[in-house]
Amino acid sequence: MTRDRPPIKTTPWTLGTALLLIFLLAELTALPQRVDYWLLDSAMLASAPDVSPNVVIVAIDDLSLAQQGRWPWPRKTHAALIRKLHQAGADTIVFDILFPEPSPDDAEFQRAMEAHGRVILPVHISPPSSRLLLSEQFPASDLITAASGLGHAHIELDHDGIARGLYLFNGMTRQLWPALGLAASGVSSRQPDSQGLPPFVNVREDYRIVPLAGGAGTLPTYSYTDVLNTPAIAEVFEGKTVFVGATAAGLGDILPTPSTGHSRPISGVEFHANIFSANQQARLISPAPAWTGILLALIALIILAKLLPRMRPARTLFACIAAGAAITCLCVFTLTNLQIWLPAAHALIIPLFAFPIASGLRLAMANQFLNRQLGELARSPRVSLPNLSKRPLTLLLEQLQALFQPEGWLLMENNITLATCNLGPADIPDSLKPGRWHNEGNRSWLRLNRGNISYTLGLTLPNDLSMEATHRYLCRLKLADSDPAEELLGPGENISARIERIKVATERLNHMHEFIRRSFERMPDGIIVTDELGIIRLANGHIEEWFGEPMPSLEGLPLTRLLEGHDPRETPPWHETVSETLTLLQSRTVDLQIREKDFLIHFAPFALPDSTQYGIIANISDISELREQQRQHREAIDFISHDVRSPLVSQLALIEQLKRDPTHIDQNQLEQLGRLARRSYHLAEEFVQLARAEQLTETRFYECEFLAIVENARDSVSEQALEKHIQLQLQGTEDLWLRGNAELLERAVINLLTNAVQYSPAGSAVSLQVFRAGHQACLTIADDGFGIDPEELPYLFDRYRRQKSSELAGIHGTGLGLSFVKTVVEKHRGEIYVVSTPGEGSTFTLKLPTVDPVS
Repeated sequence: MTRDRPPIKTTPWTLGTALLLIFLLAELTALPQRVDYWLLDSAMLASAPDVSPNVVIVAIDDLSLAQQGRWPWPRKTHAALIRKLHQAGADTIVFDILFPEPSPDDAEFQRAMEAHGRVILPVHISPPSSRLLLSEQFPASDLITAASGLGHAHIELDHDGIARGLYLFNGMTRQLWPALGLAASGVSSRQPDSQGLPPFVNVREDYRIVPLAGGAGTLPTYSYTDVLNTPAIAEVFEGKTVFVGATAAGLGDILPTPSTGHSRPISGVEFHANIFSANQQARLISPAPAWTGILLALIALIILAKLLPRMRPARTLFACIAAGAAITCLCVFTLTNLQIWLPAAHALIIPLFAFPIASGLRLAMANQFLNRQLGELARSPRVSLPNLSKRPLTLLLEQLQALFQPEGWLLMENNITLATCNLGPADIPDSLKPGRWHNEGNRSWLRLNRGNISYTLGLTLPNDLSMEATHRYLCRLKLADSDPAEELLGPGENISARIERIKVATERLNHMHEFIRRSFERMPDGIIVTDELGIIRLANGHIEEWFGEPMPSLEGLPLTRLLEGHDPRETPPWHETVSETLTLLQSRTVDLQIREKDFLIHFAPFALPDSTQYGIIANISDISELREQQRQHREAIDFISHDVRSPLVSQLALIEQLKRDPTHIDQNQLEQLGRLARRSYHLAEEFVQLARAEQLTETRFYECEFLAIVENARDSVSEQALEKHIQLQLQGTEDLWLRGNAELLERAVINLLTNAVQYSPAGSAVSLQVFRAGHQACLTIADDGFGIDPEELPYLFDRYRRQKSSELAGIHGTGLGLSFVKTVVEKHRGEIYVVSTPGEGSTFTLKLPTVDPVS
């Protein structure tokens, strides 16, 4: 027994709660930050800014160290560089070189700086030693006086060790210094908002992300020694900001960047030059507040939590992809157009996990549904067709005996006989193939292998016309072993196994539904099922055939409208019968006539499933044959009361007359009494023969030769023909064998010949032809009588039917002879028809199926 668990549903609350938990767990890891770094780097590399035309780098490279000697150089060398750049027209000179201690050459360096007027020196913020507190490390005091501005040289490294930006203002609590790139643009220091902070606290403001123009060497760079030792080139330096710093290996700072990584870091002077270049183009990027990423993530969570449960599973993936793309596009847009970096990783986590979580919830819901369905299937009543291949052979033999009534049988298990009658092991053919029926005459054999056991089954079928059909039926039976039984899986099975079990159960239900549908369709009666308003919801093929209405038009049609359209009536009206069946819950049975056929319709209420209302099952039975039998019964009574009673009454009257005067018996009276008696006997004989023909079955058939039957019938009528000098001309010499009742066939031919002689003029001839036509034995009887009127031909074979012309001519019959002929022919699965022209005669043709004679 399975435990009842609360149903799992994919609702906005369940999906939103799951996404929120995943989001909170992700925030405890470094995943969002790494994703943000990757997105930022990718976006900046894709939209790198151009190099500002106003920036140039003078690099202290390896060549300069080789020619100028060991570092540090005398400050008069830097003074010479300032003078050379001043001659070349440089607008601003920015040194990314620290000058913290006084030097003998400071005076010359100071004069050069004052002569140029726009020289920026760096401020370094660090503790003087490991034992001292953090403090600002300024250039020598004389140099500070000569410098036009000071700027901090600190570049921030992110958590992954990559330099992506810096604080535009950095310093201690007394004053904040602009970055070197900002100081080169004329930005001066400012006072921090740091009231109450101790003086050794580092204060930083206005962090900006720097989009680099490229890797090392992207900005115009000239060697320090080349600039110093060559004439000044105005085209290179005039009006530009020149950054002077170290790029040589082992000298100065090196920074890994998004465009270079750790393998090819750039120098600090190049980074500061990129800051100046980006600031000149207004491309410095401001990071959005941290709460904006959280807010964006919450918005994405709410939207997806509301939308995904309402979507079909196939569209969920596209919705998540679209949400992720929208978030990414929003971040790229703010970055490239608004110069604001909106962290997207927090929000991208939502659509990234929304699809698997929604799919998981749906999968869990489907799994729970499958469990419940399997449980309901297990608890529901079993209605199934047993597999023939699983039935015991002894049971199968009993069922085949009940179905076909064989004359003999044999069932063997390996070499052991389980059941036998009129068959033995010696009768088993040698060429039996497992799983296939082998037919020899009226014997059918089958060999089946069940595991390691071999079964042999034999039947001796009745040797009648249905034997071949029985052989075909047996061959259609699937008695061989089918696929092995499916393994029943336990409650711990996975979803695929449960789906497979549901598939198997669904296939079984579909087979059962198909079985029920076909049974419903092939029921002998017409069935109509309505809803609580009397609207047709189901109908089988008989309804479609009898009413002449296509099945699509029947569904949804009111039952009363269908009945009124084919059999309108006023008392009681159809709507009253249908409504009372639904309201009073009482069955009704009413006569119905459709297209001159008689039916009986039975209305019965039934309770609709999962409802307190009732519908109607209307069972329509075709009683046309029953009514025809009733009509024939009335005709038979009329026939007996008139045709048979009249001669009997006449005989009794003559007998009473003779009894009054027995001494005077006239010969004419005796002859009349004899005629009346013979007529009564003839009427009784015709009636008995017709009854025998109607009760004829194939069990009374045997092989007989048709030509001999016709010859015997001719001989029986020859005396009657001789009285009218009518010749009976028989043509045919081929023996035609058939299965039937020779006595009744002969009687039928006698009736046809008797009519031909009776209605033919004296001295004429009656032609009989016996021949084969395919698999049929044919007989034609042609006479030269006065023929049959065309209006009487359709009713010629009806019982008690007499031709008006015959009655007027004084030829009195019973009206049963031709009806007997047609009944015998139909019982032998044959056919009979007549061609007649008034005044020229009639030709009757009779056709019967032939068989090959048994040697």
